[in-house]
Amino acid sequence: MQLTRHVDANAPLCSLIRSLATRPGFVPTHLAQVQVLSWDHYVASSPQIYEPSLMILAQGSKLARLGPRTLEYGAGHYLVQALSVPFMCETFATAEAPLLGVAVDIDRTVLSELVQHMALAPDAEVQAQTPQSMTSAALDAPMRESVERLLQCLQDPLDAKVLGPARVREVLYTALRGPQAGVLRALVEQQGHFARIGAALAYLREHYAEPLSVEALASCANMSVSTFHEHFKRCTDMAPMQYLKRLRLLKAQQMLIGEGLGVAQTAHRVGYQSTSQFSREYKRQFEHSPGDEQPYQSLPV
Repeated sequence: MQLTRHVDANAPLCSLIRSLATRPGFVPTHLAQVQVLSWDHYVASSPQIYEPSLMILAQGSKLARLGPRTLEYGAGHYLVQALSVPFMCETFATAEAPLLGVAVDIDRTVLSELVQHMALAPDAEVQAQTPQSMTSAALDAPMRESVERLLQCLQDPLDAKVLGPARVREVLYTALRGPQAGVLRALVEQQGHFARIGAALAYLREHYAEPLSVEALASCANMSVSTFHEHFKRCTDMAPMQYLKRLRLLKAQQMLIGEGLGVAQTAHRVGYQSTSQFSREYKRQFEHSPGDEQPYQSLPV
């Protein structure tokens, strides 16, 4: 793997993350918008879904596969997850060199405010484009330093409360000045297709357990059904109802492993009326039955 360089430059980040990573996997911090993550062994390619976020790795590396695309990112890069899209994720880590990272939520309201403060005029090209929902960018000095300042304030609850929101804004601002600024701007260009699909996905994530139709989601995006279907598939590499099924199954896996819920209870909570149908589709997706899942203290990263 070529993404293990910059280890020395990332040493302060690694130290700050270790102090906050009290267990394997994703760990909440004193700020709801920020999680740290660690993992100490290789994890084979498996389905994952992240909330819109910046995923900055200080050590270790990952392979993300979304449709025909493969993204490799690690200590020298960070992931820009503009839309919440299911993907296959492979994690490279060892006990001697564990994966260490931090996830910062992309708040569209804050992002929009920053674009306004930066006096960036609406860009017709940004509005018209459908950028990649998942991209990687170089972890350059400005981004590394802004993330370091964020992690430093998270070491103390009072610092996190008083300084934390400003530090999160700084990280998003730094990303807006980085090589993947286009996809972040597209996320808040209200007249753009990308932003409208983003709004529909946000609604879908909040209501995935409810009966949903393509017509209702298209209305949420203020699009015709045919236009919505076209741009949804372009952004996510899957049709809306296929996405909904995948999201429900991934949420179910999180409940089975992370919360130790029973199969029937989980099926009901993610929107399935039939437990047998849920079990069939779960086995088709994960190649084992939902009853085979073993509760664990933390989900794989």
